[in-house]
Amino acid sequence: MLIPVLLFIVGLVLLISGGDWFVDGATGIAHHFHIPELLIGATVVSIGTTLPEVMVSATSALGGHGEIAYGNAIGSIICNTSLIAALTVAVRPGKVEPKSLLAPVLFFIAAASFYSFVAYSTGYFSRTSGIVLLLLFLIYIVYTILEMKNAPHSVSAEATEPEAESSIGKNILFLILGAGIIAVGADLLVDNGTLIAQALGVPESVIALTFVALGTSLPELVTAITSLVKGYGALSLGNVIGANLFNLVLVSGISVTLSPFQVPTGSMIAGKNASLVLDIPLMIFVMLFLTVPALLRKRLSRVQGIVLLAIYAAYCIFQFAM
Repeated sequence: MLIPVLLFIVGLVLLISGGDWFVDGATGIAHHFHIPELLIGATVVSIGTTLPEVMVSATSALGGHGEIAYGNAIGSIICNTSLIAALTVAVRPGKVEPKSLLAPVLFFIAAASFYSFVAYSTGYFSRTSGIVLLLLFLIYIVYTILEMKNAPHSVSAEATEPEAESSIGKNILFLILGAGIIAVGADLLVDNGTLIAQALGVPESVIALTFVALGTSLPELVTAITSLVKGYGALSLGNVIGANLFNLVLVSGISVTLSPFQVPTGSMIAGKNASLVLDIPLMIFVMLFLTVPALLRKRLSRVQGIVLLAIYAAYCIFQFAM
């Protein structure tokens, strides 16, 4: 039992390190070609911070562990919203710009509606449903690129000079090494997370919804803490909302397209599938609880953060008490 736990932790460390290298390399390459900073953040960095979830879910699906692929995506959204974003809001609530949140929130609602329809109507995520989710991802990326191109921006010579001097070869090396390290970390995380679940007699979906989801969400957690220290709470909020959308359309889309799977049935609540009774409804609720007040009142309150933190604590306790 000790060795799987240690290897699980090593996998988490590799995921974080690899994700950091990947984002640095991708950002360096983008700066080298003078791509606007906003465009880099909205596409390259956001995708980079969800690479751990992508690799874990894809590896799980291909290995026949659909429960982990499913639980990682759903669990990461719940964790991102009711732990990471909640922490930011509870510590430093403030004003938000509804216009910048509207598009990702609407795309998330559309993706969540489709995801829920498939889960409740068929209980099976087919390759077709995965392709639809990936199409939503592509549409969002194209929309974001067009919005960034139309938005006024300026890239100063001072800001781009250090990046221009940086070796393109070094950035490509970071990109490749980062992707490789993420792949190794994902493999360790999935294999040993499965062993831990079996040893504890806990369903794989529960491990994925809690430990694996928290582990793959560590890049967002680091971003949130850094943003709080520097006084940029809105940056963390935007990163979380974007990551949640990518978890649904990119992470789930890739894993389902590679290897379709059933909605997990390992945990039951009152004789009904816990995934349908608790996990999916909670995923949608916490996102709406976080974003709707922000869109309507143009600000977030400390109460929202505290309530979401309480919800996450209760959710984790309930998962292991079932």
